[in-house]
Formats: sequence, C-alpha cells, structure tokens
Amino acid sequence: MWNAEEIASQLAVIDGKEAPDLIITNATYLHSVLKQWKTGTIWIKQGRILYTGERMPVMTEGAELIDATGKWIVPGYIEPHVHPFQLYNPETFAQFAAQHGTTTFLSDNLMLLMSINQQQAFTLLDQLKQLPFSFYWWARMDSQTNLRNEAEVFAPEKVAEWLKRDDVLMGGELTGWPRLLKGDPVMTASLQKAKQLGKKVEGHFPGASERTLARMRLLGVNGDHESMTADEAEARLLQGYAVTLRESSIRPDLRPLLEGILEKGLNVFDHLMMTTDGSPPLFHEDGVMDKCIRIALEVGVDPIDAYQMASYNISRYYDIDELHSVIAPGRFATLNFLSDIREPNPTDVLSKGIWLKRDGQACIEFNKADWSVFPEFAPDFDLTLEDLMATEPIGIDMLNDVITKPYETTVDLSAEQLAGDHDESFLALIDRDGKWRVNTVIKGFARSVQALASSYSNTGDIILIGKDKNEMLRAFGHLKKLGGGIVLAENDGILCELPLSIGGSLSDQPIETLREQERVFKQELRDRGYEKGDAVYSLLFLQSTHLPYVRVTQLGVVDVMRNKVLIPMTER
Repeated sequence: MWNAEEIASQLAVIDGKEAPDLIITNATYLHSVLKQWKTGTIWIKQGRILYTGERMPVMTEGAELIDATGKWIVPGYIEPHVHPFQLYNPETFAQFAAQHGTTTFLSDNLMLLMSINQQQAFTLLDQLKQLPFSFYWWARMDSQTNLRNEAEVFAPEKVAEWLKRDDVLMGGELTGWPRLLKGDPVMTASLQKAKQLGKKVEGHFPGASERTLARMRLLGVNGDHESMTADEAEARLLQGYAVTLRESSIRPDLRPLLEGILEKGLNVFDHLMMTTDGSPPLFHEDGVMDKCIRIALEVGVDPIDAYQMASYNISRYYDIDELHSVIAPGRFATLNFLSDIREPNPTDVLSKGIWLKRDGQACIEFNKADWSVFPEFAPDFDLTLEDLMATEPIGIDMLNDVITKPYETTVDLSAEQLAGDHDESFLALIDRDGKWRVNTVIKGFARSVQALASSYSNTGDIILIGKDKNEMLRAFGHLKKLGGGIVLAENDGILCELPLSIGGSLSDQPIETLREQERVFKQELRDRGYEKGDAVYSLLFLQSTHLPYVRVTQLGVVDVMRNKVLIPMTER
C-alpha cells in the first residue's frame, strides 16, 4: 500500500517538515462515521489523506491548492456487485464509471474463469491494481450453467487460490445454491474455505422462502441482492443478511424498493447497499452509482443515507473502511466534488490522489491491462445446414428476459427457412472449438430475425438464432471474419455488427462508442419483433441454469428444475 519511506514522508508533512501534494481548503465534506457535514482543510500526499481539520500545513511550497468553496465533497462511490464483462471490459468500464464518481468495484471473476488460466487472470488483476481505481473481486464457486469441465474449473483448490488474494473480498455469488442445500461436497468445501479466510459469501436467492434463507444463513451466506419488494428486503434483514438493493436494465427495482422501505418506516438505511448489477453500456447512459443515489434522493431518502448506501455502508460491510469511504487520515484520497448535494454526478473526481475529472471534463486515459491473454476468436471450422438441424420437437419458450419453459413445436425442423408471421426461430449452440452442437427452436425471441450470430455468451460458445438457416450460416461466417461479437444478417447481407475483439466476448472500445453500437443492434432487433427488456441479457441467460425452467447448455437442452437433459448435445 504505502512503504516505510512513503509513510515517513507523510509523517513529515504532519510534523511541518514537508509539504503535502494537494491541499483542499474551504472543504464541506461528509464524515461517514459521524454522519455529519464538516468543514475544514484536507491534506493529501501520495494518494493518501493525511489530515482533516481547521489547520493549514506549515509547509505548502509546491503543493497544489484547491479552494472547494461552494462544493460538497463525498467519498468516491463503490459499485459492490459489478459484472465488468457486459460487452465492455473492466478497464473501459472503470474509466467511464469514474466520470460519474464510481471509482471502486467489487467485480465478478466468471469471465476470467471461462476464458484464461489462473495465472493469466492473476496477472490481469495485478495490472488493474496499477490503475487509479480500486478493483476488488469475487471468487465464483459455480458457473451458473452446465459445463463439460465444471469440476476442473471450480475445483476447491482453485477457488481457494482466488480466496487467498487480498483483493478478493467474497465468495459467490452462489447461483448454484440448490447444490449446496443438497450437500454438494465441492461447493461446501469452497464455502468453508471462504469462511476460514474471513471472506463474505454472497447469495443469489430470488423468491427464496424464509426456510431457505435461514438454511443458507446457517451454511455461511452473508448477503443477498435479489430482493424484489420491500417485504423481501425486510425478510432478509430479519434473517441477518446484508441487503443490496438493485437497479439494473432487467430489474429496475430500486425506486419501489426504497419507497416501500420508507412507507414501512424501517430505519435500516445504515444497513443497505445499492448496485447496478453489471448492466450493459446503454443502461449506464445516465450514470453508474450516481444513478442509484439520484433515485434515492428523488424518493425522499436522507442525502447522507443516500450517499452512504453507495460508499461507507459497502466499505464497512466488506471491512475495507480503513482505506475507503471515510474522509479522514490514513484513507485513500478518493473524493467526489459535487456542485449540489442533490446532484450526485460530480464536477470533479479525485481517485487515489489522481484527478480523473476536473471541471466536468475527463483528465487522463489509462491502458494498463494486457487483454491479449484472451485467446482470439478464430474458429477453424465451417458450418453446414446439417449443423443447424434440430431433430426433437422440444423448444424453449422465452416468457420474458429471465423465465423460459419447454414447449412442443410444430414447425418443420428440416426446413431451411421458417415462413409466416410467428415468433419461433431455429436455435443452435455451437462449441467454440467446433467439437459439438446443440439444436432446438426458440419461441418468443423475435418475429422476423433472419439470422443472429453471437460469440458473446455465458460460456464463450457460439449462439445462432434465426428463421433462415442460410442467413444463419452467413452470419456465422461474418462473425469469424469480425473476430467475434454479435452479427445480424438479412437478405444476403450484413445488417449490423457489434465487434468484440477481446476473445470474442469483450470490446476494446470506449463505453461511449460501444453504447452506440449496442443502441443500433437493439433497435434493429426491436424492428424485427424483439420485445423483451434487454437483448444482451437474453443472450447471456439462454445458458443460465440458475433461472427457471429450461436452458441450452454444453450438455444439451436441460430442464433445470428436474436436472434432466431434454435434448443431448451432438458431437461434430
């Protein structure tokens, strides 16, 4: 963190023998522990707060002097539950989020587990540490799908190596928790290791009963972010859970949750956190954690509580408050300067003592991570019409973004094209290396998409959807030339493309560029009858076995509730 020489220099500032790097005068700042607005001067050196109070340092020569008159200063915001692989990558997301005051992230490691080996992943984590953000991580214990090599990827000894890192703060999220309830020895071993190392464990319990919540708490789970009503939030608090309230592209629940908590008169804001749950770029057009704070302010949450739910409550829960979210000596100099207490999008952002935003403008760009460790998306095989042939009349009916059910189709599975105004399409999941395929039909995705090809998926395998098999082959061919991403094909041509050059799963483009590509892709889908909430999540969730009721996985089409393969995968 800071070495002995740096600490000696910082002490020398207090003793009047050296000057700070930065002096903020006339500061009105939020003291998180006292829950009060204080006024005074803030001294900073080597990215660390040295002093807050009424005094000026003895030595000031060479120090940057900032007059904060008219500003409100709050701790930098923390996103406690981010999936930093929703088309963007962790670096580009952090750079964008910082412009909205979010500079600390608790991040999902699933994409790293799926794409690269452990040593490569740890090297990336160490590179990201060099940035003027604070990256922390989860250690996943399950894949949220059916993997052919699940036992290898999530072996307890591999999970333990993640948990041993000081930048890994929690185990989970536990999407495969039913296995834990059944006594799964592998997941149990990983959870117990997390507890031995003093790490929090995050659940994933949508609609869980009181009995389930109690049992999971006894097994060692500390928190959950799946409350959809104020009653569910209260139930989790009653059972001793840490509760994170969500505002995401498919679960925009924060406003009704907070309104319900206020209506109930629950004085629990010191025990609540907020998250955007790793939504795609377009959702973040109006911010990240500042978006959550703004909603809290609009529904009548006290401003101090609103800011603390996006900073101090999180750092206190994860035991990182000695470094974050308290504007006091010893902490990172990570501060947001606000023009108005009711406008959480900061005019100026300081992170670890480095200016990332001044007077509303970005200051600096960073490029530290070597994403070339992700294997290139370069399939060395071609597909034929036979590879798109389903043989079983069982399909997947998309009821919404999350819930699917099996159904019996009457379409001609041997046809090259599905005619007529209906919402059934061919669906194929193709192994990234071309070794296997899974074929079925999907209902409720769209009415007139001729072909969609995507290397963006839960596992990095290839998803093909469409009414015209020849156009699906065209889309796949273009996806190969593109080096990965999402492609729409129609009428012998390419309708639109969203390149994902990092391993076929992540973009290397700035969020602003990626957001416009996403906007075009989603509009083209809507024009062709896509009516669900978020197409990016639709692609991701097709394989997600933590959701009801039927999914397409590496093992085949699976009935999740019965743990039964309805259509097995086919070797190629």
